[in-house]
Amino acid sequence: MTLYFQDWSGGPNATVVPITGLPGHLWSFHSFGTVFCTDDPITEGLDGKSAKIARAQGMYVTSALDGSNTHVVISVVFTNKEYNGSTLEIQGASRQFDKVREVSVVAGTGKFRYARGYVTFETVYLDMSIAYSVIQCNVTVKHY
Repeated sequence: MTLYFQDWSGGPNATVVPITGLPGHLWSFHSFGTVFCTDDPITEGLDGKSAKIARAQGMYVTSALDGSNTHVVISVVFTNKEYNGSTLEIQGASRQFDKVREVSVVAGTGKFRYARGYVTFETVYLDMSIAYSVIQCNVTVKHY
């Protein structure tokens, strides 16, 4: 399945925010030790106005000294009719500088019980002037 994370990293309606980092250092996606919390709406299409089907709720930690990796811990919490209440649990190292980043699906609930697999993330739209991006998430899972 393909999902689209609508990601706002700034402004009054930010959906991803830094919550802590190393004292005296800039808190950014490229700064070792910075922790972010996220609650992105997930849509079925690229357009932010397309149907909302889930939320991406969790944390990112810039975990490589050179800022090249973040550790991702995200729950995809479905809200649409077909999968309402089900979740996919995504965890692992995400190589920030790669065009396509691959992370593990380690679990799931509801219709995705015992899920195992992987997701790929690709930034398909970026507008730095308004701190907005759309991240395409392709999900491949086996489940019961």
